[in-house]
Parts: sequence; C-alpha cells; structure tokens
Amino acid sequence: MFRDEIEIEVSAGKGGDGLVSFHREKFVPRGGPDGGDGGLGGSVILFASDQVNSLLKLGRRQRYLAQDGRPGGTSNKAGRDGLDLEIEVPVGTQVFDAKRGNLLRDLAKKDDRLAVALGGQGGQGNSRFATAVRQTPRFAQPGKPGEARRVRLELKLFAEIGLIGLPNAGKSTFLSKVTAATPKIADYPFTTLVPQVGIASIGDYDTLVIADLPGLIEGASEGHGLGHRFLKHVERCAVLLHLVDVSESAVGDPVEGWRVVERELERKSVDLYAKPRVVVATKVESVHAEERAQQLEAAVGQPVVRISSATGAGLKELLIVSQRLVRAPNLA
Repeated sequence: MFRDEIEIEVSAGKGGDGLVSFHREKFVPRGGPDGGDGGLGGSVILFASDQVNSLLKLGRRQRYLAQDGRPGGTSNKAGRDGLDLEIEVPVGTQVFDAKRGNLLRDLAKKDDRLAVALGGQGGQGNSRFATAVRQTPRFAQPGKPGEARRVRLELKLFAEIGLIGLPNAGKSTFLSKVTAATPKIADYPFTTLVPQVGIASIGDYDTLVIADLPGLIEGASEGHGLGHRFLKHVERCAVLLHLVDVSESAVGDPVEGWRVVERELERKSVDLYAKPRVVVATKVESVHAEERAQQLEAAVGQPVVRISSATGAGLKELLIVSQRLVRAPNLA
C-alpha cells in the first residue's frame, strides 16, 4: 500500500518539575536546600530514511507524544531528560505546519532531520533560589510544557526519469521490461493506482531510477481522475518520458492525447512544463502504428522515439537517450 499525504499531531514532552528539598543528615541540623532541577522534555524529531517509501504506517496513528522529563531529586540531583521520539519518514517528505500552511523543511536527503516539536525546559529546584537573605526557599519552578502542533506531511518521490501519459499508454509495461519492477498491467484505464519505481541498468556502471505514475486525463491539474494526485511526484524527476499509444487499439487520436497531457503539465506549473522530456511512441508494431508515429512527430516538431515493449524494439535506445539527458549537467 502507498500513501503520500497525512496529517498528524506531535507533542513534545513536558519538562520535569524542580524539587523542593532540604538536606537531611545526622549531625547536620541545618542542611540547606538541595532540590535538583527537572529534566528536559523529549522532542519529536522527523528523520529521512531510505528504508521506507510510504507514509502509510505513520498515518495509522493520529498523535505522537515524546517522553516527559523526570522531576529533580534530592542532593541537587537533576531529573533525567525525557527520551526524544524519532519518527522515520521517506526521503523526499515535505513537512508543513498544518495550521499556517508554511513549509517547515523538505527532508530531501537521507538522514535529514527536523525537530518538529521541542521538549519543555525543566524547572529549577529550590537550591537555585537560595541567597544570603533567603537561605531556605520553599518553592521551585514547575517544568515548562513541550511544543505541540499539527503537521502535514507530503511525500514527493525521487526518480531521475518520470513516465507520464494517458492511461494505457504503455508505461507500466515499459517499466517492467527495463527494470525489475512488477507494476500491475492490464488492458483498462488506471491500472497504475500508485507510483511504481524501478532501476534500469545502463551498461556496466550506470543506472537510472524510473517512476511510473498513474495516467493523466484532461483536467487532472484541477483534480479530475487519479493523475492530479501524482503530478507532484513528477516535480522531482530530472527528465520526463511522455509515452503515447499509437497502435490501432489506442483510445482516441495520439496527437490529441499528447496535447492533453502537455496542457495538464503547463497548467500545473511553469517549472514542470519546462522540464526536459522525450516523446515516445509506444506499441509501434505495425505499418499503421508507424504512420501514426510520423503524424505525432510532425505535431510535436521534434524526433519521436519509437518503441515496442512487446518485442523490445527501441528500448535500449530510449534508455541511452534518457541517460544522456539526465547526466547532461555532469557531462558538460
């Protein structure tokens, strides 16, 4: 199961109370104040890990509490600090204040950390308040409450290549052929209900991380269909492969289908629309499909890569083209 948006409440621990105490010892009739300070409350800390890839498990609880600090002890002993609560989230998780809506931090790299709620300070014991004129203070400070807030977590997947296109464009089949990923494949729309990620080997030393995202439909940027929920994952990708079905069994005209997806990208964001992308004609397994690929190429105004995941034709060439685009900044 996959989940990429949740809201949770986090509460840091309360600081321990300072202690009111006076030294008691045989033959020491006037032992002074010796109440210790309370310990710090535990904080709630989010940390990015590559061992999880969904917010599903985290979303099963609504509230997360860190441990309270312990009260101070006698003989000026400080109370023990409360344990921090460390919460593991996937790399790529963005943390928002749910009330104000502002981004607190983007946990974009492994081991990135954010103290989302700080523990309360411990109160001072009565020994802290002894002075020359007030030698037996009979009061101490209470511990301060820890921070509490409601946060919204949004996961944006990290992948070098993002596969986009209308439902049934052949994205899942392509991913299954070039990586070890096993996405669900069937002959009906919206087969892909959650993002799938696979790693393709390029030669002996390089790899590409490829994400198959649910198919877009017209109006996806406004909330129609499934694709709108996953447009945000596309924002992390360096290069997009826009797959277009040109086979005889394609639903609708390939050129119009290509335009629909392009419009949705542009409506979503200018930055998203400006990403490097390769238009790919899929299921090119007949003369008629090749003719439609040529029509698509004329409409696009740039070369269109032809592939057939069923026969393997063009797959290696497409990966090489993708590799060059992804690595272009490093090769310059």
